Amino acid sequence: MYTERVLSGMRPTGHLHLGHYHGVLKNWVRLQHEYECLFFVADWHALTTHYDAPASIEQNVWDMVIDWLAAGVDPSRSTMFIQSKVPEHAELHLLLSMITPLGWLERVPTYKDQQEKLTEKDLATYGFLGYPLLQSADILIYRANQVPVGEDQVPHIEFTREMARRFNHFYGKEPGFEDRAKDAIKKLGTKKARLYEEFRTRFQQEGDDEALESAKALLNETQNLSLGDRERLFGFLEGGGKMILVEPQALLTEASKMPGLDGQKMSKSYNNVIALRETPDNVSKKIRTMPTDPARMRRTDAGDPNKCPVWQFHQLYSGEDARKWVVEGCTTAGIGCIECKQPVIDAVLAELAPIQERARRYEEDPTLVRSIVADGCEKARKLASETMRDVRESMGLAYG
Repeated sequence: MYTERVLSGMRPTGHLHLGHYHGVLKNWVRLQHEYECLFFVADWHALTTHYDAPASIEQNVWDMVIDWLAAGVDPSRSTMFIQSKVPEHAELHLLLSMITPLGWLERVPTYKDQQEKLTEKDLATYGFLGYPLLQSADILIYRANQVPVGEDQVPHIEFTREMARRFNHFYGKEPGFEDRAKDAIKKLGTKKARLYEEFRTRFQQEGDDEALESAKALLNETQNLSLGDRERLFGFLEGGGKMILVEPQALLTEASKMPGLDGQKMSKSYNNVIALRETPDNVSKKIRTMPTDPARMRRTDAGDPNKCPVWQFHQLYSGEDARKWVVEGCTTAGIGCIECKQPVIDAVLAELAPIQERARRYEEDPTLVRSIVADGCEKARKLASETMRDVRESMGLAYG
């Protein structure tokens, strides 16, 4: 049976903040209970824009992994690994580059967008142009069929799907493919074979997508097929060859609702973050000194919560009664800004307490963190090696 496998990664940026927690990590913690999950540190991706400053990458890797573990990513449920420790990513990236049209890379929306944003950097490099392809290799090498992304990353997943299709079109035509596929159909048994043929005909002759999905479900339910036969039948369904690389789907995730201390998006570049391992004193100080509605110059001035960054925190952390208390107190000057901030301080500290408690265990035992990652790298490499074996064989590189 095909496994529902999720793959996601993050560039090593060092200590993570509440924006990362609400935007990515809480979702990872949920997904690990529903799918087979692989989460990786994208250290090679860091070099596509920070190739001139690699010194901080190593420490950033370990700081970030500790934050993942502290946030609740469970090594018994998820595989955590470092991209550069699985060199098969680079091999697949290289082999895919042989068939990648340059125009496909140049039209990826973030290519020009990042060049415009990071004007202080020379991004006219092969690595930067090719980073969407490296991202595709990261996904395709694990045959991941679900990739959690925000709306802005959907074009990357579509690019990856196109790469999988192109690769399968070029290299999925094994000698005697059709005969092998027909032999595999017989292994389904009379009833399932008839259904498969019926669904295949409906899809190929009438473009019936429902029939295609029914046929895929039929194959997924069938236990007695080898991986090779299963891939042949998936490819034969759609009129192609053997399906060597799996086309992933975008698993859409909501954008983080976590505001920064100044009301903008929480980001290190805006210097408006609360780190996951920020001390309670620092958290209290940062929230107490947050800007508020400029109209409230004095305690007796009425304000408008919609013009106050603290209100955005209340919307995320406070219940209905507390929010009513804020609106009433702010608009009538019934409460002061320090009073209004205290429930936010309490809620943020309560959220961070279990995260920081888990973090201490890993801070005190760095060998445990390295052991978890080493195990993850070994598991990831085993999966990557299986894919590369099939890729090399299909490209005629399995000799010697």
